Amino acid sequence: MGVKGSSLFRGALLFSCVVLAGLNLRASITSVGPVIGSIREDLGLSGGLAGLLTTLPLLAFAAVSPFAPQFAVRIGLARALFGGLVLLAAGIALRSLPHVAALFAGTAILGTAIAAANVLLPAFVKRHFPRHVGVATGTYITAMNVGAALGAGLSVPVARTAGLGWQGALGIWAALALLAVAAWTPLLGERPEGGSSGRGTSLSRGPWRSALAWQVTLFMGLQSIVFYVSITWLPAILRDGGLYAAGAGVMVSLMQVVGIPATLLVPILAARMRSQSALAAGAAVLSGVGVLGLMLVGGMLSAVPVMLLGLGQGAAISLALTLFALRAPDAAGAAALSGMAQTVGYLLAAAGPPFFGALHDLTGGWTLPLAVLLGITACMLLSGVGAGRDALVEFPDDRS
Repeated sequence: MGVKGSSLFRGALLFSCVVLAGLNLRASITSVGPVIGSIREDLGLSGGLAGLLTTLPLLAFAAVSPFAPQFAVRIGLARALFGGLVLLAAGIALRSLPHVAALFAGTAILGTAIAAANVLLPAFVKRHFPRHVGVATGTYITAMNVGAALGAGLSVPVARTAGLGWQGALGIWAALALLAVAAWTPLLGERPEGGSSGRGTSLSRGPWRSALAWQVTLFMGLQSIVFYVSITWLPAILRDGGLYAAGAGVMVSLMQVVGIPATLLVPILAARMRSQSALAAGAAVLSGVGVLGLMLVGGMLSAVPVMLLGLGQGAAISLALTLFALRAPDAAGAAALSGMAQTVGYLLAAAGPPFFGALHDLTGGWTLPLAVLLGITACMLLSGVGAGRDALVEFPDDRS
């Protein structure tokens, strides 16, 4: 094979690795909800403990994200991502054992693994696809959404039709993680990128003093609140608005499906634009109009605001992840910015659903919670306009 052929093969391998990693970022999380009833029945879990199974990964995301960039500096991006995928497979396998301690320990482990991949994949894209950031980012986010849909959609058929129970429904995703591990194995020979250059040491202080970094972080965090509040409470909002239970479930799926084209196209558009402020504003406006529509209409008419919300959120999450690469000067900077934004973002995401549930309990309705959510989309618009401006985040060593 000639030099050109070898280069094409390596490019295809790197791209395949990114896609397979993306497929693994949500499937093991979304597979829990459909079989949570069986898990509670078999293990005797309370409602609070069962809810922890979905919030624990988010807390792990927030706790681990600040440390992932420095870990990658020490051993290299490819090795760090490989290790995260191995840890993910181990966590999934442990979680599928029929013991309460294994269930929660495995959930914490897989949350830790996914957190590292969440932070480091944008940096990997920045390093290996600097001229195709939009395409690579859009593709792996789309793969992430496809994995999420598969996790939610296959759990019940695997548990009931295939007769594997909830353990099998949760455990099968270890096979997908191991497939990604196999794909990443050829990259283990790469040397660490940070090493002795001094770049990694300076990044230990990170971008926390940068106003632009905080705008990117707030855009990430605010869209995370809207998304996780939506997937948590949308069924209840729609049922209280006059929609039957099965229809409410279909609407939640509709929200995620209509967002998939946006997750693919928005990063491609963003990479071709000097400023992404208009895209950020558009994502926020679509989300806000969707929330406003939920306040005004109910029943089957709610399909319109649900689709607008899905489009807005699909555009927002993909743009937020793309901004990590576009606003950073290099791969190390992208990892540091990603770590900062995802730490704050997932803390907000974990707090959002309980807070909005408390607002509902306090007022007995959804008007005030939705009004607050509408206000959050307005703040998302303001932070997004700032985050999208044509500039790079400055790191400590940039000023020396």
